[in-house]
Amino acid sequence: MRALVLRQHGDLDVLALETDYPTPTAVPGHVVIRVRASSFNYHDVFTVKGMPGIKVPMPVVIGLDMAGEVTEVGPEVSGWAPGDRVLVNPINKKKGLMGEMLDGGMAEYCLVSADQLIRLPEGVTFEQAAALPVAYGTAHRMIVTHKTIKVGDNVLILGASGGVGTGCVLLAKHLGAHVVAAAGGPEKCQRMLEIGADEAIDYQKVDFSKWAVERFGKPQRRSYEGGVDVLINYTGGETWGPGLRCVKRGGKILVCGATAGFDPKEDLRFIWTFELQVIGSNSFYNEDFSSLMDLIQKGQMKPVIDTVLPLERAAEGLALIRDRKVMGKVVVTP
Repeated sequence: MRALVLRQHGDLDVLALETDYPTPTAVPGHVVIRVRASSFNYHDVFTVKGMPGIKVPMPVVIGLDMAGEVTEVGPEVSGWAPGDRVLVNPINKKKGLMGEMLDGGMAEYCLVSADQLIRLPEGVTFEQAAALPVAYGTAHRMIVTHKTIKVGDNVLILGASGGVGTGCVLLAKHLGAHVVAAAGGPEKCQRMLEIGADEAIDYQKVDFSKWAVERFGKPQRRSYEGGVDVLINYTGGETWGPGLRCVKRGGKILVCGATAGFDPKEDLRFIWTFELQVIGSNSFYNEDFSSLMDLIQKGQMKPVIDTVLPLERAAEGLALIRDRKVMGKVVVTP
């Protein structure tokens, strides 16, 4: 079968589209799916380059997110049959992430543990489903599952144009918040407004923290005036310190990652002086995916998909993710 295969760490040019990669067969407790759509995450860039402390078994087919049709059912599997449309939870309970610790979705077929399958409802396309797991599942758990945003909140989202970011914009708006999206460049800012953000700021030209203080007022120590109610910051790095300065007393900072650096300079005085709540959120679960697909089925949310590419151009799509040249998700249809 055709597959996008990683055999050694390096730049994206180490990825190879192989035409004779072994086609999987069903084993006990597993099914084989015909992958109809798979999407990239920035995590795939880290997998290709290599991450300290994580030993990736090679060769491996990359791609965490996938949706498709069951083609073969192994022994000890019940409730699933050939032809069933499914979304795959990327986490294998025994081995780790698909596309990292075992073969993922950037291939025509994939072997999947049956307990990772979620039934795809009518009205949800393979492309929409494949856009959900890592990005939208993470955003849903951080915002909806943890109940961190309410009607009327002023919410500032950093890195809003990426997969997690667009998910945050859509979900925060769905919950009735006033959403400010920080994105890089005028085109991305315009697109943020088009998908529902109330305001958009170009962080390449504007200091987001100073902008928020000018727009919503300076946070007050003795009252609850000024600042944003919620700051979503999964970038970390140099954005962390300025982020502390624009959140209102009793406000929340939501964290689900640190794409720009995990060890930022900290000023704890802001945490206690303004009684800030730093709320971490990790991973995603089947209930997050089911809830998201329900929203799609009801027409209440539509995942933002920037580009859909064939498998032979998949590496181009990952380069777009690496270079942050996309708005939303890059989906591949093997």
